[in-house]
Amino acid sequence: MAGISPRLRVLVVEDELLIRWSIAETLGHAGHTVIEAEDGAAAVRALTNSPEAVDVVMLDYRLPDSNDLTLLAAIRRLSPRSGVILMTAHGTPAVTKGALDLGAYQVMHKPFELHDLEPLLLQAFASSRP
Repeated sequence: MAGISPRLRVLVVEDELLIRWSIAETLGHAGHTVIEAEDGAAAVRALTNSPEAVDVVMLDYRLPDSNDLTLLAAIRRLSPRSGVILMTAHGTPAVTKGALDLGAYQVMHKPFELHDLEPLLLQAFASSRP
């Protein structure tokens, strides 16, 4: 049926509880399945242990155990078909270029509007499909 958005499996990797909760609630209310991770190690575990593929990863740039693009590179290796949106309050042109070079769909600068998430999520998902 035209106009029906796909229901996606989304991994939200964010160490700030309120931001992670807000994103998860917003996407959950839109019908998506949300997996939450508070740091890079939890994100890797979620991708490794998930019985189903993750469609889109929303990844915070600065985490307690990761503050460079190494985690993004690992996620791209573990889940190459997942669209990745990098979220950052500390974006520089070099970070943005590096993230895009590693295959991120987009770099989203904090703060952002929650109502902007779902359209971006759907675009990231569509772009990750062959």
